[in-house]
Amino acid sequence: MSFTNELLNTVLRHAGQEVSRKEFLSLAGRGLAVSVAAGTLASCNTSPDNAASSKAAVPTTGTPASEVDASTAYTSPEGAKVASSEAVSPPAKVPAATDKPIVLEEWKSKVDPQSGPTPTPLPPDERVGYALVGLGHLTLEELLPAFGECKKSKPVALVSGSPEKLKKVAAQYGIKPESCYSYENYEQLKNNPEVKAIYIVLPNSMHAEYVIRGAKTGKHILCEKPMANSVRECELMIEACKKAQVKLMIAYRIQYEPYNRLVRDMVRENKFGKPKYIQAQNSQSSANPDHWRHKKALAGGGALPDIGLYCLNTARFILGTEPTEVFGYMHSTPGNPLFKEVEEMMSWQMRFPDGVVVDSITHYDTHDSRFYRVSAEKGWMHLNNGYAYTGQQLQTSHAEGPAKMQNQIVIPAKNQFAAEMDHFSECILENKPPHTPGEEGLQDQRIIEAIYQSAREGRPVKLPAVMGTDVFRGPEPASA
Repeated sequence: MSFTNELLNTVLRHAGQEVSRKEFLSLAGRGLAVSVAAGTLASCNTSPDNAASSKAAVPTTGTPASEVDASTAYTSPEGAKVASSEAVSPPAKVPAATDKPIVLEEWKSKVDPQSGPTPTPLPPDERVGYALVGLGHLTLEELLPAFGECKKSKPVALVSGSPEKLKKVAAQYGIKPESCYSYENYEQLKNNPEVKAIYIVLPNSMHAEYVIRGAKTGKHILCEKPMANSVRECELMIEACKKAQVKLMIAYRIQYEPYNRLVRDMVRENKFGKPKYIQAQNSQSSANPDHWRHKKALAGGGALPDIGLYCLNTARFILGTEPTEVFGYMHSTPGNPLFKEVEEMMSWQMRFPDGVVVDSITHYDTHDSRFYRVSAEKGWMHLNNGYAYTGQQLQTSHAEGPAKMQNQIVIPAKNQFAAEMDHFSECILENKPPHTPGEEGLQDQRIIEAIYQSAREGRPVKLPAVMGTDVFRGPEPASA
């Protein structure tokens, strides 16, 4: 007989209640029946025999039934008496270091996805403080909210040309008024000890100036992509940071996003044999001809450096090698005010070592589409929303005998902006080079310029041969 049945029968014998077990459970519920039974037993136990019986039924945790009385029972909002229980913390291993996760007891079966390590945020006073330069869409819509998911980073200063935005945003995120700067007094960041890193979130043409000025403050620099508008600007940015002995990282969020990293690993491990062909598209619809992205002096170009860069950089990241040749085709609709200065569309191919071809297209005047597919010898990997901020969907296909296996792979998502900022913070705290340094941005700019040249001249353009794997990248980011 189960513990519940024994306890219930004991209650009925001592209390003399003429009620069936079925009726009792229907009134109280199985869980409440056990609690009420324990409480009733405690009030009925007057003989030594009863005390011995009660002692035998004491649970291994919680308050013993014999000790439950009015002072240890909880009265629910409905008036029911529920036996209280001793608060017992589940077993855990608790490392002393704040950056080491607490290890809780196992509870999931191995047949289900396993939980990752418990979060290990650093105490606020140990996190790296960032000054954000520019309060446009990306900063307000993505970066500042992302700090809420950071473990090693925090916003401590703002730089903007709008006093109204500075005042409001500072109040929203708890940033001190004295830590708000204009573009004119930007260099005063050097006197703010809370600022360890500067994040440049400005139009492309301003990246070089503010990276170089920022390096002179002695603060480490995280710069949005594309790195700059020319190879020469990229080189000057790298030189300035080296001279000032500060770190320079380009914000290639895709290289820190879990789904893209998983595809990279599958490709490098030849999960479905050697990769042969990659098809990539990153397109969206633009609307405002006065936006800086449609001014060549500010943007450097149109769809290619803005969103086409994702196709270019992600292919390099996945394969680990560098293209040897590019061939581009460019088009803009005549008379469209959006494309007076910058291209509407760029289609291009990149040839990689071992014959791998990457076929890419980017567009500024179509409904958004952000995907890529890696076709390999024995299967393919398709990442929908691969370049988007959220919503990645990974599918794979391969054959097993007569069956064609198509799988949907689901892994825990992470905020890409939080991941990239925390990586840079880790590099600062541990004094190591970032995974996506200035050299990574410089290589992309070289390829972009070759694609433009090819589109103008209508012929393939050769690129200098680069031997090795991940030549322009730093150490792998630590797994979070």
